[in-house]
Amino acid sequence: MKVFLGLIILVLTSFTYVLADIPCAERRIEKQSVVCVCNTTYCDDITREIPAPRAFVTYTSSKDGLRFKKDRGTWCHSTSESCSSTTLEVFPTIKYQRIEGFGGAVTDAVGINWKSLPSLLQDSFIRSYFSANGLEYNMLRVPIGGCDFSTHAYAYNELPENDKQLSNYTLAPEDILYKIPMIKSIMRVATAPVHIVASTWSPPLWMKTHQTYGGFSRLERQYYQTYADYHLKFLKKYNQSGIPVWGITTTNEPINGVISLAPFNSLGWDIQEMGEWILNNLGPTIRNSAFKDLKILAGDDQRATMPYWFNVMFARYPKALDYVDGMAVHFYTDNIIPAAVFDAVTLTHPEKFILATEACEGSYPWQKDKVLLGSWDRAVTYIKDILEDLNYNLVGWIDWNLCLNRGGGPNWVGNFVDSPIIVDEDKQEFLKQPMFYAMGHFSKFIPRESIRIKVVEKKHLLTPSLRHVAFVTPKNTIVVIVYNNGEARTIRLKNGMKQATFNLAADSITTVEFPYE
Repeated sequence: MKVFLGLIILVLTSFTYVLADIPCAERRIEKQSVVCVCNTTYCDDITREIPAPRAFVTYTSSKDGLRFKKDRGTWCHSTSESCSSTTLEVFPTIKYQRIEGFGGAVTDAVGINWKSLPSLLQDSFIRSYFSANGLEYNMLRVPIGGCDFSTHAYAYNELPENDKQLSNYTLAPEDILYKIPMIKSIMRVATAPVHIVASTWSPPLWMKTHQTYGGFSRLERQYYQTYADYHLKFLKKYNQSGIPVWGITTTNEPINGVISLAPFNSLGWDIQEMGEWILNNLGPTIRNSAFKDLKILAGDDQRATMPYWFNVMFARYPKALDYVDGMAVHFYTDNIIPAAVFDAVTLTHPEKFILATEACEGSYPWQKDKVLLGSWDRAVTYIKDILEDLNYNLVGWIDWNLCLNRGGGPNWVGNFVDSPIIVDEDKQEFLKQPMFYAMGHFSKFIPRESIRIKVVEKKHLLTPSLRHVAFVTPKNTIVVIVYNNGEARTIRLKNGMKQATFNLAADSITTVEFPYE
C-alpha cells in the first residue's frame, strides 16, 4: 500500500511540475525593461491554463517587468454597470477572418547562432518558441538559398552558367548544417503542424540582367521558366529532406531590385513582368506538379506596394489571380502607410488572404542601437502592429529572425537588426527580449483556425482608449488581447449577460481567456 501511495504521490508531483510555470530569470537593463536569461540550468516557460466554467484566466506582461503573470477570476450575471470607466463587450456571433498562425524565420544567421549553443540550450530554445510550455509558434519563413542574413551571398545552381535545366541544383551547406536540422527539431516539439513559407531573395547571377546579388536587377526573360523550376526544385529537395513547404512567395521585396533600395540579395519586378511570370510560368508549373496545393503568395513587400501588386497587376492580368492564394506583406512602412490599404484585397476578393511575412526592429537608419536589450518600446511596436493587422483581417504574423547575436547578425552586408531572442555565445546563454513575450501573447492563445470576433469598447469621454482584439478559438474558448499604454486601471469585460472586472497593469499587454459558453 505504501508503495502504491508513493507512486500516486510521484505521479501527482510530476503532473504539478509540468503545469507549474517557471518564472523569468530577470536581468534588468538600465533605462529599459528586463530580459529573461536562459542557460543550461534554467529557462523560464509558460503554460496555458484551461479556464474553468464561469471563470477566466489573465496573462500580463509589462514595462515594469511582468512576464506572463497569471491571474484568475470569475464571471457574474448582472445588468448593473460597474464603476469601471471602460467596458469591452464581445460579440461571438459576429465573425471575421480565420487565423493561420504566428511564427518567425529560420535564416542562416538563426541556424548559426542556434548551433553555437550547447545541445541542452538548443533544446530549450526550440521549446521556448514552439512547445506547449513556450509560445506555440506554428509558422516559419525560410529563404530559398541565401539572403542578407547569411555569411556570404549565394544561390542554388550558380554553376554551370546558363543552365536552363538546373542540372546542378543542390542544397547549400547552410541548409544541411543549419536550417534543416533546426526545422526538424522544431517539427518534433511543435504543438501543431508547422506551416513553412519559403521566399527567394535572388536567383543565381546568370539569370539576372545585372551580375550582382544586390542593387538594381531584373530576371532575364529567357529564364522565366527556369526561375519557376528553381522554386519547384526547392520544394522537391526540402520534401525529400522530410520538410513539407506550405507556401511560397513570388520573390522577397521585389521593389528593392527595381529602384536599387538594398545592397543585399534582391530581384526586381514590375507588374507586367510579374503578372506574366505568374500567369505563364510559376502558376502552371506549381499547379501541374505534385505540389499543386501549395499556397502562392504575391507581393511580399511593404504595405505601400499593396495596391500596386494587387489592384494594378491583377487588373491587367486577372487570370494570374487564379493561381494566387493570397498576399504577403512586410512591416517596414507600417508607421506611415495606413492599414486601410488591405481593404483593396479583403473587400474585393475576400477569398484571398493576407499574411504578414516579415518584421523586425532596429532596421531603420535612425535606430543607432541595432540590438537594444530590454526595450519595451520595441515590444510595443510589435504589439500595435499585430493588433492593427489582425483587426484588418490579416490571417497571421511572421516575425523575422528567431534569434541573432549581440551585434544583430551575422549579416554579410552589415544590415544588422534586433530579434526577440539574442544569443550570447561567449556566456553560453540566450536572452528573451520583451518582443518575445509580446509575440507570445498572440501566438500562444490564438491557435490556427481561431476566428476573430467583434469587440466594442465603451468608455467615458476623457478615458484613454485601449487597443484590443478578440477571437473564438478551436479550444472552445474566447480570447481577448488588450494593450494598455497608460496608467494601471480596472476594466469591465462583458459577454452577453455575463460580466467580469480585471486589472490592467500600467504599460502592459494582457491576454484574457474564458470558456465560450
